[in-house]
Order: sequence, then structure tokens, then C-alpha cells
Amino acid sequence: MSDPDQTAVEQEAALLAEVNKKPFLKRLGFYAKKSGPGWLQAAITLGGGSLAGAMYLGVFMGYNMMWLQPLAMILGVIMLSAIAYVTLSTGDRPFHAIKSHVSPVLAWAWIIATLMANIVWCMPQFSLGTAAIQQNILGMETGSTASTVTICLVLLVVAFVVNFFYESGAKGIATFELILKIMVAIVVVSFFGVVTVLSVKGALDWSAVLSGLVPSPKLLSEPAPTFAPFIEATGEFAGFWKDKMAKDQLDIIMTAFGTAVGINMTFLLPYSMLRKGWGKDHRQLAIFDLSLGLVLPFVLATGCVVISAASQFHTKFDDVLAADGTVTASMANDFHAILDQRLSAELGAEPFKALTPEQLDAARAAAPKADRELAAMLTKRNNFQLANALTPLAGETVSQKIFGVGVFGMALSTIIILMLINGFTFCEMFGTPGNRFVHLVGCLVAGVAGFLGPIYIWKNAGPKLAVPTSVIGGSLIPIAYFTFFLLMNSRKTLGDKMPKGGARLCWNILMVIATSVATLGTVKVLLSKGTMGMVGIALLGALFVLGVIGFLANEKKASSHD
Repeated sequence: MSDPDQTAVEQEAALLAEVNKKPFLKRLGFYAKKSGPGWLQAAITLGGGSLAGAMYLGVFMGYNMMWLQPLAMILGVIMLSAIAYVTLSTGDRPFHAIKSHVSPVLAWAWIIATLMANIVWCMPQFSLGTAAIQQNILGMETGSTASTVTICLVLLVVAFVVNFFYESGAKGIATFELILKIMVAIVVVSFFGVVTVLSVKGALDWSAVLSGLVPSPKLLSEPAPTFAPFIEATGEFAGFWKDKMAKDQLDIIMTAFGTAVGINMTFLLPYSMLRKGWGKDHRQLAIFDLSLGLVLPFVLATGCVVISAASQFHTKFDDVLAADGTVTASMANDFHAILDQRLSAELGAEPFKALTPEQLDAARAAAPKADRELAAMLTKRNNFQLANALTPLAGETVSQKIFGVGVFGMALSTIIILMLINGFTFCEMFGTPGNRFVHLVGCLVAGVAGFLGPIYIWKNAGPKLAVPTSVIGGSLIPIAYFTFFLLMNSRKTLGDKMPKGGARLCWNILMVIATSVATLGTVKVLLSKGTMGMVGIALLGALFVLGVIGFLANEKKASSHD
């Protein structure tokens, strides 16, 4: 950090120390002007995973789980606030702190998981951004390879240029944050505009929406009650559909949790705060920043997507299955995959596999109407299909263009932030904190991987792969949560800055709840994944044990030196 930048940081810290003594309401204006890292968190969480999770939540659960994503974000912000507290109290880089005070294995697991998430999650964002331009904004049914390459190249160049600003000092960081604030605002306003139009047209049941904000834990393990008559209509296979829907929606629920706060968000927050020169006087500002810049945009944007998807697709099948029994081409693969599971349950796994293509087509056509309709209801839709469904109500401009701008803003802002995080990750892995060249190389590694995704890797899979990617990322969250829970209780790390008395009790209760929910959700999902799931549970267990052993050993060593 240059001398002028350092002087500005010191002046801000001195001013903030005075502001923090004022009543809360008088601090709000100053906090709002100084917010920044929270908006970066919003820019990454409002991406393809959140869009897919919110859409599938609307398709599967209707308005019944409007409470899920806000709850996931609140639990996530509890842990992000703890991460902010530890980082700002010590001024130490978290990767170094975890290696020194907890366990080198946990530190490397955290940073490698972050690196993998940056690269993997960048791919669907390029795919999502490309689809938004081609399908929603330009109205192309299918994009050519040339247009895909061109759009991906533009996304890569724009994202890299914006990241270049970040590495050009305090003014560059301010410019970077302003760009991201504008992009997050565009996303929220776009989706909010769509819901406003739907509401004016009378297409929304607001009493059901408001009822859906009341938590209903039983929906974590059983289908939405609105599906009951359709499941009953399938007769002897009602049990199959109940079990399938319960299992599928568990993945969707984990997607909602995994995309609220991803593993790489736990890495971004501390390093973006340190890069701005924030210290212990910024701890209250950091919590406010997360509330204003992260919680509010996330809840508004994802809520609007859930509402839009639920209003058009929940317990509906006409957009997938025509009256004459034909299936919409763009959704045929997913529809057939669902129906094939039902046929396999009837025929048996081996006889089903032995069917010739002609016999399979005949079996699909002969399946009872109730089963075909339910399979169509559960077929996953993408942003283009949602925009098409909204067109008769909202008009082409709102449903296609404005909705498309919101989706594109989601993709681009997430690409920018994933590249930024990868820059921080490279600097830490190579032991070169603050090195501009290494940071920009890290940015390019994630960006180039994302650029190649829609062309080679993600081309045929589409944004649906955001769901399994998010499930994998979500399964790693407990590691990060548990690690920072330990650091918040480490005398060696925090010394006299450790919370005391009632404050410490409150922090621990909230962190235990957040970590327990994340862990239980992860284990429940992994249990349904067969052998690989058991391997994942064993790995998580081993990391937890290593964390406890390393933490206790380091605390004992610190006590013996006192």
C-alpha cells in the first residue's frame, strides 16, 4: 500500500473511532458511504448457482420455502461476521492464522477448496452470461460457436480490466467497488421490476408468498403439500414419487444453502477487508456492510426469482408436455430422465437397461398420464424458459430484455469476483501477498478456465451443472465455519481482543447453530451419495478431528509460554 493510501486509511480509522462512539442511527450514513466488501460478497453470491437454486426452489416448492434462502443467508452472515471479527481484530492474514493457530492441513484444505471452487464455478457463469445475451437479449434460439466465443472473450476482457482497477491503489479499489455496487443494483432492480409487473397483472398470490416466509421444517423432508393430489393420482407409484421428490429437493435445498455463502466467500471477505486497510475500528462497520451490501440484495433478488418461477411452473406441466403428448424439445432430456426413473422402478433396473431404443420410446409413450404429467412438473427450467413463460404476462421487453439484463449482470459480476478471489488465492499459495503480477495471473487462471467452459466443458451441460457444483461447494462450508469458530475461541489468536462474558456466549451460541446446521445439511446430502458420499463424510470427520487436535495443542503451547 502506497504512503498516500496508508495516510488515507489512518485518517479513516481515526474518524471511524469517533463515529463508533455515536448512537447507532447517527452512524448509519457514514457506514453506508464506507461500505464495500459486503457488496463484493453480494456480487459473487448472486450468480448462476443462486439463480438455479432459486428457480428450482420455485419449481419444486412453490411459495412454500420463501423462508429458506433468507435463513441460509442469516446463518452465513453470522459466520462471515465472525470471520470479519477475527481478521480485523488481529490484522493477520487468515491462511497464515489458520496454519499457525489451528492446523496446516485445514489451512490448505480451505485454500485448495477455494481455488477449485473459483475455477469450477467460473465456467457456468460464462455459460449463463452467454445464454443471457444470445437468448434473452438478442432473441437467438441457439447461438453459433462464433457468437459464443465472441461473448466469452468480451466477458473475459471486461472482467480482467475491472480486476486491473483493483490492483491500482485506493482509487482503483473504490472504482472497482462502485462498478460492483452498480451491477448488483442492476440485478436487483431487474428482477424486482419483473415481479412488480406480475403483481400489477394480478399473476401473484401475495397471501401465499407471505405465508411462505414462515419457516416449515417438515418441508425439508417431504414434498410440498400442493403436489399431494398429483402424487395420489399416480396410484401404486405414489410412494416412488414421494421418495424421489424428497431426495431431489434435498439437493435443491443444499443448493440454496451452498449458494447463499460459498466456500470462496469465506476467503474473499477477510482478504478484501485487509486490502482496504480495515482494522479493529472497522468491526461494527463490517457487520453493517454485510447486512446492507450482502443480505438485502441477496434476499430481494433470489426472492423475486423464486416468486417468478413458482408463479409460472409450480405444479404446472403445459410448457413441457403438450396436450397431444409431445414433449418440448429443449426439456426432453430432463423430462425423459425423470420418467425413466419411474419406469425403472416398475420394470426393475436390469430389464429396464435391456430395453432397445424403440422399446424405451414405446414404454415412455405408454406411461400413465398422471406419471407423465408429474414428471413434466418436476422438469427443471432455465432462465430462458422462465422468460418465455413470463412473456404473455409481462411483455417481451420486461420478460426477455430486462430479465436478461438481470441474468447477465449476475453472471458478469460473479465472474469478476471469482477472478478476484483467485488472485488472492494465488498470492497466499505462493507466499507473495500483495504482489500485483501474481494476483493478476491468478485472476487470469480462473477467467481463462471460465472462458473455455461454454466452448469445451460446459457447452452441452448448461447452467444445470450449477446445482451439483453448488452441492459439492456446500459440503465444504462446515470446514471453514468450524475453523473460524475455533479461531474466535483462540486466546493465542485474539488475546485480549477475544469477546468476553455475555458477548462471547452470544457469539458461540450463534456460531454453533450456524456450524451445526451447515454440518447436518452436508452430512444428510452426503449420505445419499453412496460410496463417494461416505468418503466425503470420512474426510470431513478427519478434518474436524485435525482441527480440534491442532487447536488444543496450539492453545496449550500458548498457555505454557504465558
